[in-house]
Amino acid sequence: MNNFPIKLSSKLEIRKQNKALRKLSSPNDLIDFSSNDYLGFSKSKTIFEKTHKYLIDSNCIQNGATGSRLLSGNHKVYQEAENYIAQFHQSESALIFNSGYDANVGFFSSVPQKGDLILYDELCHASIRDGIQLSNAKSYKFKHNDFEDLEKRLRQAQSDSLIAEVYLVTESVFSMDGDCPNLEELVAVSEKYNCYLVVDEAHALGVFGSTGEGLIQMLGIQNKVFARIMTFGKGLGCHGAAIVGSQELKDYLVNFARSFIYTTGLSPHSVATILVGYQALEIEKKTIEKLRENIVHFNQEKNILGLKPMFVRSKSAIQSAIISGNQNVKSIANQIQEKGFDVKAILSPTVPEGQERLRFCIHSFNTKEEISEVLGLLSTFVF
Repeated sequence: MNNFPIKLSSKLEIRKQNKALRKLSSPNDLIDFSSNDYLGFSKSKTIFEKTHKYLIDSNCIQNGATGSRLLSGNHKVYQEAENYIAQFHQSESALIFNSGYDANVGFFSSVPQKGDLILYDELCHASIRDGIQLSNAKSYKFKHNDFEDLEKRLRQAQSDSLIAEVYLVTESVFSMDGDCPNLEELVAVSEKYNCYLVVDEAHALGVFGSTGEGLIQMLGIQNKVFARIMTFGKGLGCHGAAIVGSQELKDYLVNFARSFIYTTGLSPHSVATILVGYQALEIEKKTIEKLRENIVHFNQEKNILGLKPMFVRSKSAIQSAIISGNQNVKSIANQIQEKGFDVKAILSPTVPEGQERLRFCIHSFNTKEEISEVLGLLSTFVF
């Protein structure tokens, strides 16, 4: 018997030949320009201690959830956290999932029904795509942030009497490009064609809005969005996600979202960290403002250095410099890392071939001097 299936070995060998083999990286002490910890909450001693105090004060001395939430795992921290999240996001309800991936897979595999249509931006995250694949609804992608192409799809759908409901899907901040759609225009399109709008706000929480509430609320259009997916592993610095929407949507997901029903719940400590993280957003306005200042400084510096043409246009904490070729972008990333800065290369097939990039993540704790220096290094290595 062979030690490993030949077809699998062949696929690994192709990745090696394409310089695209993924490997787990080791922890390092480099200056952080790669993590999604935009506000530094993941290393906040204050949040750590407040979470511990909350659990002690609540007499919640419990290491695990002990089961799914529909059996024994719906501990008391869940209710308080979900109520807080719903109020924070000006929504009727919130339902916590174990991860952003679980939330998207659970939503898209269960909500759109046979006979429905899902139209999604071609750059939507893998978790959205995986959920759509599990759905019984038809689905088509539209060109990235191209609402003319979207409307063409919608006009075709309008002429099909067999289509029951249409779901429009996008992200408020795209994870690889860092750009944002015109959400107000998208709301107008969804209303024009009577669609259900679903927005993943993973990379907007903690970044947009005076208390980091996300781009949808910053624009004041939260009542026109059917569902928002709020992910906590980025700006909130912990783990998990919540789907916010109507109470009826929550009731439906509790009954039909398989990634919610058939998994052990998060531990009380994990849910308490989410709650304390949300509370921190409301008192960390200076930290959120510092992040915005750093994003502005990054954009100004790349203009001064003549780097703007190689970057995807972005006003978010994600800034991507297109450097085509896996070997080429890896080489430049390695040179920057050798100078003490943790900047990651994003390779194909994670992004399309020819769209390989350096992905810079900006944080509130980065200094302006660090931003100027890392961009100076990029300028040296690419010109």
